[in-house]
Amino acid sequence: MRRKVHRHLGKVVAGAAIAVAGTAAMLAVTLPGSAGASGNGNGNGSGTASGSAARAGAAGDAAAVPPGVVEEPPAVGKKGVGSDPLTDDETARVVKIAAGPQALARTENVEGDKGPERLSVALAEPDEDELDVTSAPRRADVTYYDYKNDTLVTKTVNLDTGKVEDTGTQHGVQPPLSHDETVEAARLLIADPLGAGLRADYKDATGKKLASPDQLRLDSMVYRASSGAQPAALDKCGEHRCVRLFPKVKNGPWIDSRDLIIDLSARKVAKLH
Repeated sequence: MRRKVHRHLGKVVAGAAIAVAGTAAMLAVTLPGSAGASGNGNGNGSGTASGSAARAGAAGDAAAVPPGVVEEPPAVGKKGVGSDPLTDDETARVVKIAAGPQALARTENVEGDKGPERLSVALAEPDEDELDVTSAPRRADVTYYDYKNDTLVTKTVNLDTGKVEDTGTQHGVQPPLSHDETVEAARLLIADPLGAGLRADYKDATGKKLASPDQLRLDSMVYRASSGAQPAALDKCGEHRCVRLFPKVKNGPWIDSRDLIIDLSARKVAKLH
């Protein structure tokens, strides 16, 4: 088992507002008046020559200003360095390694199909003895949920060797839900008799029938069982993967379904007392 450095993961990112002010340059050309021309004894020649010279100088200054150039953002490399975030190529590679043939055959995703339900992919913390080593290997933690036996699995993949160095399993641990899990919870609720209120509210708001999660904007949170606060059908929530949905009509109102809990592990819907 790798010994990782335990760090506080709470991060506060403060954004700084940047004001950009543009400045315009003004070129003033003063032509001699009639009094100056008569004083020089040349009413037209002197004024015409100085005006032409000024206009030529202004045209030269304008021509000397090059057009603005917008640079393209740098391309994302196939491999990051040090503590750089994982690149798209690295992410795709570690996901493929973690979900190897054995994982595909032995695990089950939220829809009941073979294969793990991936939750997150992130750069792993370095080993304790690698903190000051500039050439330390980059590793990635791939976390997924196995609905076959309600297990949270984390695999640590070495990006240099392409091998899984560590596999950790946990029961009763419920990290935030993935997009696919939220969509599947909505699909189960829409099809369930207890979803009649949701369907009716949607029709009242839009005049249309609610048939698919795609018609809603969805937020969700994990639900855990509390002693005496739910029917027996939800007593295993926490051991099972259970969801409370917060659906919203697209460009419309929120629909209150907080008293309905979807047990993704059992694929059932129950109503709180």
